[in-house]
Amino acid sequence: MDLSKLLIPGAVRVVGQLTSKKRLFQELGELAAQAYGMSGATAIDGLQERESLGPTGVGHGIALPHARLEDLAQIRGVFIRLEKPLDYDSVDRQPVDLVFGLFAPKDSGVDHLKALALVSRTMRDQAVVAKLRANNDPAKIYAILTEARTTQAA
Repeated sequence: MDLSKLLIPGAVRVVGQLTSKKRLFQELGELAAQAYGMSGATAIDGLQERESLGPTGVGHGIALPHARLEDLAQIRGVFIRLEKPLDYDSVDRQPVDLVFGLFAPKDSGVDHLKALALVSRTMRDQAVVAKLRANNDPAKIYAILTEARTTQAA
């Protein structure tokens, strides 16, 4: 599995400023609807439901909101880089500027966890994160995220 199987070029966006986590989830839902034809409202509800279990801000300015959704055929990702970091209630209490949203079918089981692990590993790579923060072009950001990112043998 690699990120190019989860993320398409049209699912990457740079956003200037958002005022709240709720607004961020709306932006992620709209992006998922535009890129993949999902129900934006269902995506937003799924993200909010998952977030109510505990924050998905993993630290170092990175958030990995995710949700399992009905009527979704495969795992899909969306990525937003915020020009102005947003307070996100992250584990390290730092604001977030890199957000990788993941949507999986309700019954995806271990595949959802593998996808989440792949995204997490990618976003822990300091070189990747530095390149993401240095770019405003969604096409370049997509290329950075998907270049040779494959899972390692178990």
